Amino acid sequence: MTKNQISLVELIQVFAQSRNNIIVNIKHLQEYYQRTGIKRIRGVRNENGELLQPWLRTEYMDDTEYVALGEFQFNRNTATINMLIKRRVKLAKFEDKTPTIEVAGLLVNDLNTFNNYTIVSDGKINVKSLQVKISSKKVFDLLKEKGILDAEEFDFRAEHTIQLDNLPLVSANSRYSSLDGLFNELAEIKVLTSIICAHLKKESDVFIDAQLDEFKKHYLSKNIYINFPTTNEYTDINEALDNGTIDSKLSYKIDIGSQDILNLSKLPSANRFLNRMYRLYDKETGEIIVKPSFEMAFNQNLTVRHRLLSSRTKITKVDELMKPIFDDFLGLEQNGIVGSILKKVGADSLAQLLQDKQTGTQFSKEEMVAALTIANTKLEQYAENIYQEKISPLVFYIGCTGVLPDKMEAKAITAEEAAAKYPNLQFSKDEQEGTFFAVSDSMIGIYAKTEYYSKEVAILNHL
Repeated sequence: MTKNQISLVELIQVFAQSRNNIIVNIKHLQEYYQRTGIKRIRGVRNENGELLQPWLRTEYMDDTEYVALGEFQFNRNTATINMLIKRRVKLAKFEDKTPTIEVAGLLVNDLNTFNNYTIVSDGKINVKSLQVKISSKKVFDLLKEKGILDAEEFDFRAEHTIQLDNLPLVSANSRYSSLDGLFNELAEIKVLTSIICAHLKKESDVFIDAQLDEFKKHYLSKNIYINFPTTNEYTDINEALDNGTIDSKLSYKIDIGSQDILNLSKLPSANRFLNRMYRLYDKETGEIIVKPSFEMAFNQNLTVRHRLLSSRTKITKVDELMKPIFDDFLGLEQNGIVGSILKKVGADSLAQLLQDKQTGTQFSKEEMVAALTIANTKLEQYAENIYQEKISPLVFYIGCTGVLPDKMEAKAITAEEAAAKYPNLQFSKDEQEGTFFAVSDSMIGIYAKTEYYSKEVAILNHL
């Protein structure tokens, strides 16, 4: 490393702080970009495997050489960094390119599409360089000071090539936050988010059902995001592997858990847990509702009770974590856990409505949907901040170096050794082949997983 050279992680932090003053040559990026996953194409396949195209397509409204620098995100489980670039598009008919101006009373002639470009994939540089222009002398001077730019004088017209493949991925003296308590905090947020999402699956705090149907017909989500159906470019994975269309690689997944629950994937969905531990009844007839779901929660004729569990039912640590949250949310117990989580993330409106529900105060379905929507956004953002600030950089470091940071002293153990010492842990087939580290009250797991990717150089064009 040269005297002023910084790591790629540090450079990306500079990019994130200066993204309003940097534009990137998208044509150059697309020309040399190598896809890291399976190529997806728009449409669905019929029973004969034939591709049926959507009746709409998108067209770029900014089909220029330069676009705004994207937002950078660390993957939560692998040594991967993505750059998310937003671009303006319009909808048009696939057959004759007739533009779609209005859907369900809303103008949709100026939408956004999002493309993810993988800068680092599983600890390996995937984008060797970026060609950029810089509009701020302060940003230019900073990048020059860090040894990133060769140019002597600031020129806002000049294009600079920023080499990424000659930078160390991480700094040798990187510091990382303690993991203490983070898993339980994230687990509680995930459980509550799952409950809220189950409520909101078909609900909107802005649009009525007829409008949502129109959005769906035009490949738009209830949040007015473009949502085309996609499918793999191949119909048979074995044939694609044989003819070289796709290939496979080992990807190392890194999970953070506790010494009772191995990782967040062990938490079932809200509706699945509802079926396991609760029963919904018709208030008038007492009839048990088959396959209950939180989508039924707005039905005033239904009530919920604990399910009578058989003696063979084993209560797990996952059950012990999730049940108090469900009980509090459903009004079966008032333990305060839901209100505490909501107030921590600033979702006071939902906390108040749930409290009002306990006291019998009336409110409309629309008020509840609005409060749930706001709470969901705040919960997801709070969790995302924890990942990006405290967990993902550590995951990236481990994935790039293959070791824990110096200050995290822990001996590597096998799944068999971990299961013997921590009997509440449950392991999937992949996890049984993993390596684990007990760090304070946390458990870090590392295990290999086979991933498939399209082999050709991919230029991301919209159909």
